[in-house]
Amino acid sequence: MSRVGKLPIFLSENIKVDFDGEVLRVVGPLGELEKRINKVVDLSVNGNQINIKPFVDTKFALAMWGTSRSIVNNMVKGVGEGFKKELEVIGIGYRVVIKDNIISFALGKSHSIKVFIPKGISVSLVKQNHISIESIDKEKLGHFVSVLLKQKPTEPFKGKGIKPKNQFIKLKEGKKN
Repeated sequence: MSRVGKLPIFLSENIKVDFDGEVLRVVGPLGELEKRINKVVDLSVNGNQINIKPFVDTKFALAMWGTSRSIVNNMVKGVGEGFKKELEVIGIGYRVVIKDNIISFALGKSHSIKVFIPKGISVSLVKQNHISIESIDKEKLGHFVSVLLKQKPTEPFKGKGIKPKNQFIKLKEGKKN
């Protein structure tokens, strides 16, 4: 039995849900999300809550039960509140510039790195080297953040690179003579 899957998802009055047996559409004050739900789980909308149950007792259906519930919960939370991640760019001479739909990084390489901002994601500079990224789609947001983190992973000796805000980097000791 899935402990996550058993929990109902409660809807606030400003969120509307439409499920036609295959595609779930969630509309809220921040926008609209739509996702195809796996056919091994049964999704039912009862008033202001959503319940999810597996159709059969196969291993795959039980695995998708909790997964589907988490996906639907993230959709409801996304259109209601939204998701936000913050990144820090640490290093001398490291800069970030946001112009139009492109983030340009100066990360100590011979060239600047340009990353296109996808539709549905908003990026802003909080401070000179602090980036705030917001979206209603948690999956898209996480993928975009991982693309940015791969541009210059934080190295363990000086701590230079791109890292999530409030992440602690344990620095290694350098060479001893």
